[in-house]
Amino acid sequence: MTTVRKAPSSSMTPAHAGGSDVSQRNGKKQTSFERLSTGVPGLDEVLYGGLIPQRAYLLRGGPGCGKTTLGMHFLAAGAANAERCLFISLGESETEIRANAGAVGFDLSNINFLDLSPNPEFFTHMESYDIFSPAEVEREPITQSIIERVETLKPQRVFLDAMTQFRFLSADAFQFRKQVLSFLRFLIEQGATVLFTSEGSASAPDDDLQFMSDGVIHLDFSPEERILSVSKFRGSDFRSGRHSMHLTATGMQVFPRLLPEMYKQEFVAESISSGVPELDEMLHGGLERGTISIITGPSGVGKSTLGLQFMKEAAGRGERSVVYVFEEWQETLLRRCEAVNIPVRTMMERGTLSVVQIEPLHFTPDQFASMVRHEVEQQKASIVMIDSVSGYRLSLGGGDLVTHLHALCKYLQNMGIAVLLINEVEAITGEFRVTEVGISYLADNIVFLRYLELQGELRKAIGVLKKRLSSFEKTVREIEVTRYGIKVGRPLTELRGILTGKVEMIDQPTRER
Repeated sequence: MTTVRKAPSSSMTPAHAGGSDVSQRNGKKQTSFERLSTGVPGLDEVLYGGLIPQRAYLLRGGPGCGKTTLGMHFLAAGAANAERCLFISLGESETEIRANAGAVGFDLSNINFLDLSPNPEFFTHMESYDIFSPAEVEREPITQSIIERVETLKPQRVFLDAMTQFRFLSADAFQFRKQVLSFLRFLIEQGATVLFTSEGSASAPDDDLQFMSDGVIHLDFSPEERILSVSKFRGSDFRSGRHSMHLTATGMQVFPRLLPEMYKQEFVAESISSGVPELDEMLHGGLERGTISIITGPSGVGKSTLGLQFMKEAAGRGERSVVYVFEEWQETLLRRCEAVNIPVRTMMERGTLSVVQIEPLHFTPDQFASMVRHEVEQQKASIVMIDSVSGYRLSLGGGDLVTHLHALCKYLQNMGIAVLLINEVEAITGEFRVTEVGISYLADNIVFLRYLELQGELRKAIGVLKKRLSSFEKTVREIEVTRYGIKVGRPLTELRGILTGKVEMIDQPTRER
């Protein structure tokens, strides 16, 4: 019999996730329970704290989707909390499971095993059942082994892989359902919280197991992404929808779908200065906290530099900002900023700025949102810039741009963060368009930059198109990005047609002598 050894603590397997008796969520009171951590923080968040103890949960999914990995997280989290844990295997051998667990960093030395998988002798000494069916012959020793181990160990957590194997030990569907219900009730009465897997298929569906369980967790795998979802959770609410999941070298990671209405932080809607007096004058003080600003214009006109100017001024106040770069290499951005008197490296060294390079196609929208949440909730960032919207669209697979960007921006807005969206339009000149991806409705503020051709010289102009919380200057001004920083000139009152791209000088009336 396997002996129980004390578990070493592990940073990737948190202990109990506790909960109060009554919680407030979305304006409704909900009864909560002392929860058991699944060992996967993102999944605990989806389950609003973890599993309810002494209940049975079904884990569904095809081969290779991560069912056993999640089971190991579940047991390792219990062992780290000094709970008695039992792994019942009807498929893989204990040796194989321990080897696979070691490869991804799980220490299962303190986990008890009941290995009921077929051994090599079963094939070499195969017996013939002439009178009784194989199910009748095999059922009793398997059942007796489970009963003896459970009554001896009194496990607090049980992971069984896979419950559908019992189907082959039952004469018919009625007997299978009756045996499974009785088995689960036996484990729960012994004080166990049970997580069990199924190997459902089109020819052998597991709908009956879904009805019998207290909760159902689905793991889906496709060439594009891995998804986790919950369809049932008795006694508690949960975060619905499809949540991104990754299997990494250290186990499973779940990135919950972002629901902006669940997050709210009190803040003062004060203006954030750019540090450029003329620009602040155009904005009647600056951009407010908790607003979404679109800085739009063609390539190379100075959109990113303008956004970083607000971050430079925030750094002077001791505030932290973060910029997510989708299209430009981080080192290129650093050199370009330093060339125009924005000391990005110094800001990074002092912890007032984080520049995050996003590799194309490496992140799902949920995973990216999780990164942003960490910067806001843990690192206390006050300004978040996405550079750029088109890069976000191309780099992040898995769904509609507007839906994901809407959820992310509304979350940041609820948390009092000033959001800067850098939007690139394809046309250098010609008819003016704010964006080409249908996100202008999100904006509280819209600042545009345009190229001008005057007397054979290429120049730049800046204007404010929208400002929801205050008035703003209606004129267009010239803007320059120099080695001394951003310079905004006087209003270009002598020009017309800037937005159409057909710039003309306005004839000035001659003064009478």
